[in-house]
Amino acid sequence: MLQKTEKYLYRKPESLTDNITIYCSGCGHGIIHRIIAEVIDELSVREKTIGIAPVGCAVLAYDYFNFDVTEAAHGRPPAVATGIKRCLPDRIVFTYQGDGDLAAIGTAEIIHAAARGENITVIFVNNGVYGMTKGQMAPTTLLGQRTTTTVKGREPYQHGFPIRVCELLATIEGAYYIERTKIDSIPDIIKTKRAIKKAFTYQIEKRGFSLIEVLSTCPTNWKKTPAESMEWVRTEMASFFPPGVYKDKGVAV
Repeated sequence: MLQKTEKYLYRKPESLTDNITIYCSGCGHGIIHRIIAEVIDELSVREKTIGIAPVGCAVLAYDYFNFDVTEAAHGRPPAVATGIKRCLPDRIVFTYQGDGDLAAIGTAEIIHAAARGENITVIFVNNGVYGMTKGQMAPTTLLGQRTTTTVKGREPYQHGFPIRVCELLATIEGAYYIERTKIDSIPDIIKTKRAIKKAFTYQIEKRGFSLIEVLSTCPTNWKKTPAESMEWVRTEMASFFPPGVYKDKGVAV
């Protein structure tokens, strides 16, 4: 009699809870959560990991991660992460931040954390709008993009130009590893996981400050279907925010 064998194609990461997501349909946060959880499991650091989530959609992260997550005031996760990492240097500390948080009210915190070379990992989710508060213009809103506060489209000499965070932080000496990825296709999801795993590995090796920017979706505030939102990331966002490695001191030039 033949013995039946089972082959698992996918298992839910231990670093994710069983809670049902309340993110909007087509939102990229669920994909990014899963990637982070898989990386933490693969590195066997779940019991040592501490996440920091700020105000905004990112604040929901502590409902879904099955490890310690603390909340920080809007824009302040790098400061909180700095304090935790310096007090508990054996922990793996990361921040999970949106563009309105990191690139607006939190600009000073992220720049100076990078300048100090803090041994933390930053996951920066860029969807070009303030998601939780109904889609206002963010620092990363594209030129011409319509939001609730740029109803005719973002105009540079009225609203300012979009901020390219990776390009900015790559100029800072204290930054060790900076990369931008996206999640609009399976190959890009794989690249994103590889980048996030490298960032966590560098922290384990005590290399210093790493930031991974992930171009993501916000179908509700973009007023697009999930499929249209993925196409927007691929054609519009990636054109202005080119994916790639902007700095990696661990790789010889």
